[in-house]
Amino acid sequence: MVVQILTNGIYRSIEHRATINSKKERISIVAFHRPQMSTVIGPTPRLVTPERPALFKTLTVEDYYKVIFSRQLQGKSCLDLMRIQKDNRK
Repeated sequence: MVVQILTNGIYRSIEHRATINSKKERISIVAFHRPQMSTVIGPTPRLVTPERPALFKTLTVEDYYKVIFSRQLQGKSCLDLMRIQKDNRK
C-alpha cells in the first residue's frame, strides 16, 4: 500500500488476503521494516504533475499507523482512506 502512495498510484498494490488450501502446504515469510514515526509518507514529488496531481495525502508514519490500526474490517480499504477527495464543486 505504501508503494502505491509513494508512486502516486502508478504502481497498483492489492490488499493482502490469504485463503486456506487444505490440499497444498503453504509457507509464509514475514519481513518487518520500521521507519521513524516522524518519517513522511506521500506521493514522490517527481511523480506529481499538473496532468497527474497528487492522489494521496501526505502524512507521518505515526498518523499512517493510526489509520491502519483504527480501521474497522467493514467499509473502505485503508488505501481509500489515504486518497485525496476531489472537490467536484466549481
